[in-house]
Amino acid sequence: MRSTDEIIGAAIRCLNADPTASMAQLAEAAGVSRATLHRHFASREDLLRALGERATRRWEESQDAAGIDAAAASGDPDRLAAALRALLTAFVADADDFGFALTDHFVNRVPELVAWGSRLEEREIAFYTACRRAGVLRADLPVRWVSNTVYGLMISVRESLRRGDVARRDVPALLIETFLTGAGGAPGSVDDGGTR
Repeated sequence: MRSTDEIIGAAIRCLNADPTASMAQLAEAAGVSRATLHRHFASREDLLRALGERATRRWEESQDAAGIDAAAASGDPDRLAAALRALLTAFVADADDFGFALTDHFVNRVPELVAWGSRLEEREIAFYTACRRAGVLRADLPVRWVSNTVYGLMISVRESLRRGDVARRDVPALLIETFLTGAGGAPGSVDDGGTR
């Protein structure tokens, strides 16, 4: 007999591979009958709500583990930079484990999850603001743009891992490098398409 936790884990893996998976497909992925799945979760929406709660809890745990509040309160550039790298590294695992939740329409409309996510986003906004003040992040970029950029990069992580575009071990460094230095080439290195 599979536990609720085992069913949730299997459902998350299935939805990461196919976000449109039906209850029948989710039951098959979990190794249980559809009736058993329905005994745990009356509907697909109930299951998605449980998965969304787990994903949001992980987001909060990643913020806690990175120590973003203490780093922000310290104002110390080295401490902020270390916390930023720890947060982005944790987000790689989060995007790999809970990638479907980043863009699932149902999960992103559950009122309690929206409220919880808004609180976590504000916590990150305060952290990014402290990073800007300390010179860890550019002061000329709107802080919400920074937050949205991190979110967009999490989707890039998810898609790159899903398609196998990059090796899993390379993703944290790629993410941090892209976020901190961008994707542009050195001045004068832009390929003009051979028009010179």
